[in-house]
Amino acid sequence: MRRVTGQRRGRILLMIYLFLFPSLAIFLLYRITPIIWNLVLSFQEWQFIGPNTWIGLRNYAEMIRDPVFWQSFKNTLFYFFGGTPIAIALAVLVAVLVNNPIRGRNAYRVMIFLPYPITPVAVAIIWQWLYNEKVGLINYVLRTLRLVSDPVPFLQSFKLALPSVIMTSVWQVLGYFVIIVLTGLQTIPDDLYESAELDGASRLTQFFRITLPLIRSTIFLCFIVGIINSFTVFDIIYVMTDGGPGHATEILVTNIYKNAFTFNRMGYAAAMTVFMFLFLLLVTWYSNRISGGEAGGVNYYE
Repeated sequence: MRRVTGQRRGRILLMIYLFLFPSLAIFLLYRITPIIWNLVLSFQEWQFIGPNTWIGLRNYAEMIRDPVFWQSFKNTLFYFFGGTPIAIALAVLVAVLVNNPIRGRNAYRVMIFLPYPITPVAVAIIWQWLYNEKVGLINYVLRTLRLVSDPVPFLQSFKLALPSVIMTSVWQVLGYFVIIVLTGLQTIPDDLYESAELDGASRLTQFFRITLPLIRSTIFLCFIVGIINSFTVFDIIYVMTDGGPGHATEILVTNIYKNAFTFNRMGYAAAMTVFMFLFLLLVTWYSNRISGGEAGGVNYYE
C-alpha cells in the first residue's frame, strides 16, 4: 500500500512539474534572462557594430560622476513624491464620495475612470495642447479671468515643466486609483459604521478610525503602483517635453533611453537600469515593512 501511494505521489509531482514548466520557461526566458544579460552588459562597453569590451565598474563610476544622471534621479523622485501622494489622497476622497448612495454615482465612476484607458501618447498630446502658450485652453481661461497678463509657459519653464507633467500623470492615473480604493471600501462591513454611529462617532471620526485603517493594504497597493509608474513613465514625458527644457523633466527612463538608442551607450544605460532596479527593490521592501510586512501574503485556513 505504501509503495502504491509513493508511485501515485510521484505521478502527481510529475504532472505538477509538467504543467508548471511552460510558465516557468517563459518566465525564465523573458524575465530572468534579460535581467542577467543587463547586469553583464553593465560591465561592458557594448556597441551595435564591433566587439564588446569588458570595462569592469567604469560605467558605474561614470554614473556617480554624471550630473545628468543625478538630475534625472532627482526628477524621478520628485515625480513620485509630487504626484503619487496627491493622486492617492484625491482617489481616497473621490472613492469615499462615490461610494455613498448618491444619485448617478455609477455615471460618476465611469467618468472618473475614463482617462485611464486612454493611451499615454494621446494623453500627452491632449495636455500639450491644453498647456500651449498661444492656443491652449488653460492659458485662455487664465487670461479671460484676468488671473495672468501674459501666457504662462507651462512646458517651456524650468520651474513649471515638471509639475505640469506630473499633473497630467495624476489626471490619467486617478481613475485607476479610485477603482482600487472603491474595491477596498466595499469590503468594509456596514455593521462597523452602524455601531460607530450608535456610539456617537462623527463621519470624520469614522473615516480616520475605521475607513483608513481597513483600506491600508489598498492604499499600499496604490503606493506600489505609483512607484512603478514614476520609475517607468516614458510616453508622456517623451511626447510633451522630451526631457526638456534642458534636463528639467529628464527622468531615469528617458535618460536610459537616450544613452542607449541616441548616444549608442548600451553599457552605460544598462548600469543605470541596474541602479533603478535595485532602488525599486529597496523601496518596495521598505514600503512593505512600513505597511506591516504582510502585503501580498496569503492566509491559508484548514
